[in-house]
Amino acid sequence: MDMELKDKTALLTGASSGIGKAAAQAFYRQGARVILVGRQRARLQEAAEGMEPERFRLEVADITDAARTQALLDRAAAEWGGIDILVNAAGIIGFGSIETESLAQWHDMMNINLHAPYMLLRQALPQLIPRRGAVVNVSSVTGLRAFPNVLSYCVSKAALDQLTRCTALELAPKGVRVNAVNPGVVLSGLHRSAGMDEEAYGNFLERSRSTHPLGRVGQVSEVADLILFLASPRSGWITGLTCSIDGGRHLTCLR
Repeated sequence: MDMELKDKTALLTGASSGIGKAAAQAFYRQGARVILVGRQRARLQEAAEGMEPERFRLEVADITDAARTQALLDRAAAEWGGIDILVNAAGIIGFGSIETESLAQWHDMMNINLHAPYMLLRQALPQLIPRRGAVVNVSSVTGLRAFPNVLSYCVSKAALDQLTRCTALELAPKGVRVNAVNPGVVLSGLHRSAGMDEEAYGNFLERSRSTHPLGRVGQVSEVADLILFLASPRSGWITGLTCSIDGGRHLTCLR
């Protein structure tokens, strides 16, 4: 795997934390130039610590702002000739049911988890198509299975999976591959950023040991390795895949 992405340019959203951060660092180690996109500059700088200045760029951006995302793509084209890889890793989770969720929460979930990846992929196509590029969307086991009290999150990830399949089919004749990873519970800041306190989060992780057949939650590095594979030439005959990486969680029924 050494330097298998040398001279490639990858743009990763959600790169300031969690899976996006781990993926950006993995891509860099394999020789890629990386564009780290997130909302907080200090956390992006932390993610890029130790990277050579000529091989990374930090972009502080709201990914739901079409003008802002177009501007950072234009800058990538001007500086590095464009991008070869797009990783849509930014996402949020929220809790609630059809009875308790607010309409504002629904819209926020769809805007960040679905509309933003759709828009960014559309905007990136003029760069990805000439390079026969690769796209990896970070979805969830909730895109494949139904779970209670995370309604809008489940729906947004199921829609992202279908977006992955449809665009994979449409872009295959142009040589652009589109795949998704579907993690189970992973040690990251996702749930705590949604307001889960430390006690509740600890209880949630403990319970997750029983809901994941392999008996543990995942590490961000494990998901990053799968993203790296799906973006690399080694997966050149794979497109339209929604790939579970969840300790077997998608195999189980509610318990």
